[in-house]
Amino acid sequence: MTDTAPSEQRRDKRRRRSRRHNPDGTMSLIEHIYEFRRRLAYALLAIVIGGVLGVIWFGTTVGPIPKLGAIVTGPYCALPPGVRIEFEGHGCTLLATQPFEQLMIRLKVGVAAGMVLTAPVWLYQVWAFIAPGLRSRERKYAVTFVGFASVLFAAGAALAYMLLPGALKLLVGFGADTFATALAGDKYISFMLQLLLIFGVSFELPLLVVMLNRVGVVRYAQLKKWRRGMIFGLFVFAAFATPGSDPFSMLGLAGALTVLFELAIQVTRLHDRKLDRAREAEGWDKLADEEAAPFYYTPSTIDEEQTTSSTGKRNTDDIT
Repeated sequence: MTDTAPSEQRRDKRRRRSRRHNPDGTMSLIEHIYEFRRRLAYALLAIVIGGVLGVIWFGTTVGPIPKLGAIVTGPYCALPPGVRIEFEGHGCTLLATQPFEQLMIRLKVGVAAGMVLTAPVWLYQVWAFIAPGLRSRERKYAVTFVGFASVLFAAGAALAYMLLPGALKLLVGFGADTFATALAGDKYISFMLQLLLIFGVSFELPLLVVMLNRVGVVRYAQLKKWRRGMIFGLFVFAAFATPGSDPFSMLGLAGALTVLFELAIQVTRLHDRKLDRAREAEGWDKLADEEAAPFYYTPSTIDEEQTTSSTGKRNTDDIT
C-alpha cells in the first residue's frame, strides 16, 4: 500500500495537468502554486542551459556561424582603422579596464544570447501556465499576439544592429583629428544591448494599437484623426529613447515606427470596415436609441446544463 500510494498520487497529478483529462485546467490554489513553481523551474533551467551554450559560443565558431564575440564586436570593428586603436598582434579588440571585466562581458552576452536561443522553451512554459485559464478564442488571439510580437522584436533588434556601425562612425568621428577611440568593453556592450532592447520593444507599439482596436478601445476614425500628432510623438519618443543621441539610430527608429504605425492604421481600417458591414447586415445601426437590440437566444434547461457540464464538451464561448 505504501509503495502504490505515491505512484497513484503522481499519476493523479499528471492527469490533472493533462489537457485531455482536465481541459479547463481546474486546480486548487495550492496546486496552482505548485504548477507555477514547476513551470518556473523548467523556464529557469532552459535559460541556464542556453546561457552555458551562449558562453561557449562566445569564443567558438559553430560551422559557418562566426563566434558570438565576433558578431558583438562587428559594428565596432567596422569603424575605419584611423579612428580606433588596434593593439599589435590582437587586431580589432575592445579595451578591458578591470580584472573580471572580460568574464562578466562573456557571461552577460552569453546569457542574453542563451535567452534568445531557448526562447521557444521558456515562452512555452509561460504559455502552458496561463493557457488553461483562457477560452478558445482568447487562446487563439494570444498565440497570434505572441507570434507577431516575437517577429517584431527580432526585426527591431536586427534593424538596431544594422544601424549601429553608422551610429558609431558618426559619434566617434567628431573628434577623429584629436582622439583615437578605444572603447571599454562593458560600456560598448551595455550601449549595444540597450539599443537592441529599445528597438525591439519599440516595434511592439503598432501591435499594441492593433490589439486595442480588436477589443474596441480605439477605432480607425480616431486613429486617422490622431495620425499627425502620433507620428510627431513617435519622432519625439525616438529622440529620447535612443541611447546614442545620434541621428542615424533616431531617424531609423522613428522611420520604422512610422511605417509600422501606418500599417497598423490600415489593419484597423479593414477591421472596422468588416465590423460595420456586419452591423449593417444585422440592422443594429438602424435601431433607435430607446429600442432594444434584437438578441435571439433559447435558454437551456437545468438538465441540459448538468449534462453538458458533466461531459465537459460545452464551448465556453457560446455561454457569452
